[in-house]
Amino acid sequence: MNSLLTLVSTLVWWVLYGSIGALFCALIAWSVLRWTERCNVVFNRVYLACLLWTLLGMLLVAGVAAYEGHLHPPFRPLLTSGLLRWALVMDMVAGVALVWRLTPRVDAHRVRVGSACLAVAAVMAVGFGVATSLV
Repeated sequence: MNSLLTLVSTLVWWVLYGSIGALFCALIAWSVLRWTERCNVVFNRVYLACLLWTLLGMLLVAGVAAYEGHLHPPFRPLLTSGLLRWALVMDMVAGVALVWRLTPRVDAHRVRVGSACLAVAAVMAVGFGVATSLV
């Protein structure tokens, strides 16, 4: 029973922190997509794409950290890990695919792949800057 409560609590906190992170990612991605597409994009769909992308990214980073044994501070060795770099590349590819497939413009056309790439790059640049300044 205790392990079931731990699992449920972990899932709730995973989704909660993922949705908070997705909001910040969606605000950055939405403004970049709006700028590159030169028209409005649907914010709630950008948020959905960012939520799925954030949840996947959290799983990837936690998986790499658990595999390499860096679950406790200091996290500097984790940031220099080659496996984490490959996981972040896979995360960015998944982010581009999710933003491109799930985000329509207001004229019902899908955003361009280049716009999705630029939005994901902007989010990752801000995220990496925050991650390296906190460590």
